Amino acid sequence: LFQQIISGVDYCHRHMVVHRDLKPENVLLDAHMNAKIADFGLSNMMSDGEFLRTSCGSPNYAAPEVISGRLYAGPEVDIWSSGVILYALLCGTLPFDDDHVPTLFKKICDGIFFTPQYLHPSVISLLKHMLQVDPMKRATIKEIREDEWFKQDLPKYLFPEDAAYSSNMIDEEALKEVCEKFECTEEEVLNCLYSRNLQDPLAVAYHLIIDNRRIMNEAKDFYLASSPPDSFLDDLPAHHSAKIHPERVPFLVTESQPRPRHTLDEL
Repeated sequence: LFQQIISGVDYCHRHMVVHRDLKPENVLLDAHMNAKIADFGLSNMMSDGEFLRTSCGSPNYAAPEVISGRLYAGPEVDIWSSGVILYALLCGTLPFDDDHVPTLFKKICDGIFFTPQYLHPSVISLLKHMLQVDPMKRATIKEIREDEWFKQDLPKYLFPEDAAYSSNMIDEEALKEVCEKFECTEEEVLNCLYSRNLQDPLAVAYHLIIDNRRIMNEAKDFYLASSPPDSFLDDLPAHHSAKIHPERVPFLVTESQPRPRHTLDEL
C-alpha cells in the first residue's frame, strides 16, 4: 500500500503538482485494494524559482516548515506527510500527537518521535530520513525508491523505467527539430527526456512541438469532417446546384446595380 502511495505522489510531483494534505483519510482504496490519492483541494502547481508559503493541511501531518510559515518548494512537504502515513500504517498511532496545538507544533519542529522495538532497523532509518526536520536533508522520492526496505517486492508497474521515453516511442521528427532550433545533439535531448527533467528547455520544446502537431492534426480532421463528401454533392438535384446562395457569391466579381451609363440611356 505504501509503495502505491509513493508511486502516486511521484506521479503528482512529476506533473508539477504538490498535494499538501496527504493523510490516511485522503488515500482511498478501490475494490482491488489499489490506493487512490484524493482531495486535491489544497494542492498547488509548482513553478521554477517560486516557493510556497501557505500553512495548510492537517496539523498532525504537516511538515515543520509549513507550520512555521517558512517558504518551501513543495515536494518535501509531501514527503514528510508520507512519512507520517508510513508511521501510522506500521504503528497504528501518529509520531507527533497532542491535544494542545502549540505543544504538537513543538514536537513536530523538534522531530523526535518514539520508535517501537518491533520495527526493523531499516524501516526506522527510512522513517527518520523522511521525517527529517531539515527539508534539505529530507528524503526525496528517488532516495525512497532506492531504499532496500521499500524495494522489497516492489511491483515494476509502479515505477516503470523510462516508460514514457522508450527508444521506440521517441518522435524522431520532433527530436531533430529541437536539435536544429537549439543547436544541440540528439544525445542531449534524450538525456533530458530519459531523466524525466520536464522543466528543462529541451524537454519543454520537445513536448510543445508534439502538442502543436497534434493540435494541427485535430484541427485538420475537424474541418475535413465538417465538409460534405463529394457523393453528397453529386446526389443533389440539378436545379439545386444551379442556384447559388447569395452569401456565397463573391461580391468582387458581380454587379449588384446596373452601370450608371445604362441608367442614363434608359432615361
